[in-house]
Amino acid sequence: MSSTTARAWTILAGGVCAVVAVTLVTVVTMTDLDTADRTASVVGAALSAFGLLTAVYGLVRGPAAAPERSGARSVTAAGSIGRAVTGDRNRVGTPPPPVPGTDSVAGTAPAPRPPVGERAVDAGGDVAEAITGDGNRA
Repeated sequence: MSSTTARAWTILAGGVCAVVAVTLVTVVTMTDLDTADRTASVVGAALSAFGLLTAVYGLVRGPAAAPERSGARSVTAAGSIGRAVTGDRNRVGTPPPPVPGTDSVAGTAPAPRPPVGERAVDAGGDVAEAITGDGNRA
């Protein structure tokens, strides 16, 4: 699930909780306390059952699969990569500053595809610098 989808579900859940809270306060003010107590008990039991169902689904579904690599010395990441260095005898200096652009944390970047081939580099976000080969100086 992308973080955009997760954010949408979080906002939806917050909206539902706000509506439920306003409804319960309205029931308390419009009816007697016994009716409000029974209503709150039923709503609480229903929300608890939904929460249990959601937790069990998360446990059964398990964590998302890690990105796969294929090819010798290939690199892949679900988010952005600041610097990827593959090869032998590479000399690297100070890493470059972050590249502004796609915010993979917010979920606007596509999911990475497994890199194919030797020393391939792929990311779901930005790749600021990729050094492949042997004997490079950066």
